[in-house]
Amino acid sequence: MIDIRMVVMIENFNLGDTVKMKKPHPCGSSEWVITRTGADIKIKCLGCGRIVMLDRELFLKRAAKITVRANKPKEELNDK
Repeated sequence: MIDIRMVVMIENFNLGDTVKMKKPHPCGSSEWVITRTGADIKIKCLGCGRIVMLDRELFLKRAAKITVRANKPKEELNDK
């Protein structure tokens, strides 16, 4: 049984945000940029440029945190 307090999912994300995934890509990078949102989420690896589409549920499960917001400065992310 999974303790709901142990599951941490990002809630709000926008086009252009950079997210860190829980597991690294085979190229070694864990950083991805969101290039499409909707029922499916399209992300692009910042290490090798590979593009992957995930359904929203799987994306939310695999994403660890948003590292850079597309429309907010970095300082606002560190305040939270």
